Amino acid sequence: MNPKMLACVMVVLTTSSACAADGQRARQAFRQIDQNGDRALQFGEIQAARGGLFDRLDANRNGVLDKGEAEAALQRAREGGKLQMATAEGLGTQARRMDLNGDGRITKAEFTQFIPDRLLRADSNGDRALSLSELRTLRQR
Repeated sequence: MNPKMLACVMVVLTTSSACAADGQRARQAFRQIDQNGDRALQFGEIQAARGGLFDRLDANRNGVLDKGEAEAALQRAREGGKLQMATAEGLGTQARRMDLNGDGRITKAEFTQFIPDRLLRADSNGDRALSLSELRTLRQR
């Protein structure tokens, strides 16, 4: 995934980010994640996409996302001007929540299983999927 696409997908896959990419890239990212083509993103589809993102972020392929790998990916997105990130404190809080066993490391299973709070809140009807209207609301926040 190129850096421009990464920025778009990060709004769905990460926690406190905003996608600044144009509508065409956002639609392309949506279609990539929407595997069953129902025009909604089921949490399972989001988790599968997060698994792919983890594989790209895990530069040394050791099955663990370390701080350096995460920071490098975020820096590439920032440099491309396509991603606005929350505070480091907010990102650290999310990382601690992903670390389900508290060992200070985020495995692929932990990263993939995690559904960010902003996505949970955006699921206004509680069906564990994000419709196009729910995603539009999410992008406006």
